[in-house]
Amino acid sequence: MLLTMACSNPVKNKIKGDWHSKDGVTQLKITEKEFSLEDGDAIPEDYFVKDDTIFTSFQGNEPLTSFVVEKLDDHYMKLMGPDSVAVEFNR
Repeated sequence: MLLTMACSNPVKNKIKGDWHSKDGVTQLKITEKEFSLEDGDAIPEDYFVKDDTIFTSFQGNEPLTSFVVEKLDDHYMKLMGPDSVAVEFNR
């Protein structure tokens, strides 16, 4: 039972899918293994989630880039990016 709780992360389960920014400029695709933020060229990155933060890296390289999930439900996500700018996404 403890193993099941440790492996399940509600944030990671809810963030998977195709998202678009409210202004329509940015597309975000999150799969089981990749995080792809497209506002020009999309470069899929590896990621992991710890608490309410998404950490990404290109092919495992450091430094990690972090995105804080400020609000999340089934159709809306507000992410604070590494540049301290919040972006609102819808499905």
